[in-house]
This record gives sequence, C-alpha cells and structure tokens, in this order.
Amino acid sequence: MTRAPVRPELLRWARERARLSTLDLEARFPKLAEWERGEKSPTLKQLDAYARATRAPLGYLFLQEPPEERLPIPDFRTMAGRNVVRPTPDLLDTIYLCQGRQSWYQEFAEQTGQDPLAFVGSTTFRRSPVEVAAEMSHTLGFDLDARHACPTWTEALRLFIGQADRAGVLVMVSGVVQNNNTRRLDPAEFRGFALVDRLAPLVFINGADSKSAQMFTLAHELAHLWLGESALSDTTVASTHQNAVETWCNRVAAELLTPLDVVRTELVPREPLDRTVPRLTRRFKVSTLVVLRRLLDARHLSRQAFNRAYEHELERLAERPRSSGGDFYLTTAARVSRRFARALLESTLEGRTLYRDAFHMLGISKVETFNELGRSLNFQI
Repeated sequence: MTRAPVRPELLRWARERARLSTLDLEARFPKLAEWERGEKSPTLKQLDAYARATRAPLGYLFLQEPPEERLPIPDFRTMAGRNVVRPTPDLLDTIYLCQGRQSWYQEFAEQTGQDPLAFVGSTTFRRSPVEVAAEMSHTLGFDLDARHACPTWTEALRLFIGQADRAGVLVMVSGVVQNNNTRRLDPAEFRGFALVDRLAPLVFINGADSKSAQMFTLAHELAHLWLGESALSDTTVASTHQNAVETWCNRVAAELLTPLDVVRTELVPREPLDRTVPRLTRRFKVSTLVVLRRLLDARHLSRQAFNRAYEHELERLAERPRSSGGDFYLTTAARVSRRFARALLESTLEGRTLYRDAFHMLGISKVETFNELGRSLNFQI
C-alpha cells in the first residue's frame, strides 16, 4: 500500500484553512490525529479524499511548507477589531468565480459596443458623503417612496438590485459557492465585495445574510464602485474602522438608504424607542441596526443608549432563523446577476460562447436547465 509523502503541517494547514476541527473529520479519517502528529501517513487515495474534504488543491499538500494564499483584492474586513488573516476556500473560490464572470462580461461589453460607465471611479473619499449619496441616488433612480411602498424587505432589495442592474452593475447575490448548497458562505467571514471595472463593475452580496443587512451591503459596495476601488468587506452600519475609506463608504451607504434630513422629519417627540425603530425600519426598508445608527447620528439617542440598544438588537437578530429555498431559476439568475445571465444566454445562443463555458459560469450541467433559465428570463428558446 503506497503512502503519500505529505508533511503533517500541510495536513493541519488544509484543515485549519477550511475551518474544520479534527472532530469534524474523524468519522471519515479516523487516523487524522496520528497523521497530524507524523506517526502515520495517509495513502494516496486517502490524501485525495482529504484534499476534497478540506477544499485544498491536492498538489499543495505535497509542498515543503504551507503556501501563503493572498486575497486578489484589498481586504477591509475586521473581526473583533483585528484584521482577518486566512480566507476560507469558500471565500477564495467565490472571488475567483466572480472574477471569471467579470472577465467574460468585459469581453462581451467590448464586442457589443457598450460604453464605459462614467460613475465608476467618479469620486474620492474626500468629498461629502451627503453629496456623493445624492449623486448615487440620481444615477440609480433611487426612490424612497417606491421602496417604502414595497410590501416586504425582499421586494425592496429586489427593487434596489434592479436599479443597480439597469445602471450597469453586475449584482450577484448568493449564500453558497456557485450552486453548491453544501458550501454555505458565512456572513461572519464576509458580507460582500466589489470588483471595479468601467465596463463590468461587479458587486457580490453574501446571500446568507438577512435581507435588510444585504441592503446595506449593496449600498456600501456601490460606494466602492463610485470610488473606483475594489474591496472585500464585512462591514455593518456600526462598524468602526481605522481605514478612512471604509468609514466613508459606511457613511455614504447610510445616507443613501436613510437620508438624515428625512429621518429627522420622521421622528415623533417622546415616542418610545420600541415603536420608533420598527416604524422607521418599515419606512426605509432597512435593518433595525441601521435605524439605530441613524437615530444616534440624528442625536435622538445618546451614545450610551445606542450601545445598549444595539447590543440588545444583535442578540435578538442572532436568534432569528434564516429563510431558504425558492424558485431555482430565479435563484440562479440572482446568483449570477440578471444582466450577466441575459448576456451569457444571448452570446451562447448566437454561438459566440461554448455551452460548456456557459454551464461552468452558471453552475449548471444540462441543456434543459439552460433552456429553462432562458425562458424564465423571457428568451425565445
């Protein structure tokens, strides 16, 4: 029986990279603890299975020392005030997948004569967030009353995504890697990212987050597009950053979603907080956390009262179950963006893109699924 010449530290690296413990893997690999101590070695077949279980490239496990994997975009995430060092395979694969889609759409846009988008990179973080939020609102056709009229947060988010899509942004929303429901993305690792390009600006939103949180993430990442800076974020409205860009993007996002002058007109003197917060979340279709922050900004809450209410709300939200499921074709279009899906369908049906490549970018494997996706997007197939 051939044993694999693998160093124990590489096995440990692969497990920790995937955020797994030995207990998580011991049912499939009962000798793992001995492998990691160097007392025994896995067979080649066992090592191949281990690489797949930990999402590690098999070749990496034969290196002399663990590789240093760098994120391909600037990382502005913080966890408990510390920079996040090691990305998971799920995050890395999601970024690479989106970069591949973006590259394809860049070429498609050039071939079809699309003009570069003037708003990408049109501002700097030295400018007033209020001014920039107003410009974004105009470009996106953002309408507070239309959002207020949406019956649910899901509808409000869909409206917002549609506005960004029509402006030329590829907005991709998914809570899993590709269409693999066993590889769920963790909002605690990241909430979203922006990939800047004047022909194919892309925003990815972690769909495992709440709908109201996704609303803020989209606004935040759009602010990055206006700056012309790609970024990976785990930001929330109350996040404190040493990075001036992230702080600025937070302020722009808050002003876009909940303009402070409008918030002030909505305040009712002596109204209890437990009535004010739900009322304003319905009015603006944002999270309760965003509302609390804006009440602080409007000096309706003291810092002490805000901190107390914010912590209480975090605890309450953590106990709420996340919704799942839905129509497969609507979900697939949301995961790759409707703009991207329509462009890919058009190119493939016209013979300019191979079905094989289209299937890979969409995360599907059958012609029937491809055709049904096209019909769901009103293509004549």
